[in-house]
Amino acid sequence: MGSYWEDLPVRIGFHTDAFNSAFWSFEKCLKWASDNDVHYIECGLIDGVSWLHGLGYQPHVALYEDPALLRRKMDDYGVRFSQVDAAYPLSGEDGPMRGVPYVLKSIAWAAQAGSPCVDTTDGLHMPEGMTETESMALMKKSYKKIIEVAEAHEIIVNIEPHGHFTTKPKFMEEMLAFVDSKWLRMNMDTGNTYIAGQEPTEFLAKFIDKVSHVHVKDVSASLAEAVRGGQTGIAVSHCASGDGVNADNIRTCLGMLRDHGYTGVLSLECEGASGPMIEKSLSWIRATCTELGIKAS
Repeated sequence: MGSYWEDLPVRIGFHTDAFNSAFWSFEKCLKWASDNDVHYIECGLIDGVSWLHGLGYQPHVALYEDPALLRRKMDDYGVRFSQVDAAYPLSGEDGPMRGVPYVLKSIAWAAQAGSPCVDTTDGLHMPEGMTETESMALMKKSYKKIIEVAEAHEIIVNIEPHGHFTTKPKFMEEMLAFVDSKWLRMNMDTGNTYIAGQEPTEFLAKFIDKVSHVHVKDVSASLAEAVRGGQTGIAVSHCASGDGVNADNIRTCLGMLRDHGYTGVLSLECEGASGPMIEKSLSWIRATCTELGIKAS
């Protein structure tokens, strides 16, 4: 298909939530990727109909869209999925009712769309009316069903540190052991771990054997000062990679991934500002990979 599909040690991509505030369509994101020599993309999946999406003002993809036809369109732009995002919180009482069917449909859709991974997570806060033990037991049951379907479709299900449980190493360790399967892995997020009060480098070191996808996200000094340790995730970082207080951690994490032989995607997550901010992030990650001796494309 071309040189950009070669098996490189590391590939660079981005999440289309960078263009939420710009009200771009998914196809406009594909064009941005093509124009900037980026060949991997990640987007959220919508289970249903949205007027905003239908009018072309949302950069995510609905599950009613035919995955084979979409894959053909993406090929025309030289772009493929690194992951699709089905991160409805699975830790609350509505996790089995709302989240599990959504994830199951996303797995089957991803298999047809050519996405190797589906992203999942827990809720930002401790579910009301439940104990931690009850919530973990609920998620264990949910993930058993999810991985049964993932194995059938040969799709990796990633757990992303983004909520009350997943940003705490003791819970993440337990969650990654819910099912003994090579299809249950982790999506490392440098920004969410940092804003939750963890050290991203230590978090990565503990779970590096399980990492199959990485979100590269910096954190502004003002946000860190205001909420670090009090929040578990960042919706969209308004800080270009390399400009924030998390830049050194990202650089160290990249070196750790290099030394471990990581061959997945580094997916940029930041506000796009209609292009300039994420383009700055793209330039920084490419330069940093070069400095670290990481072959990336």
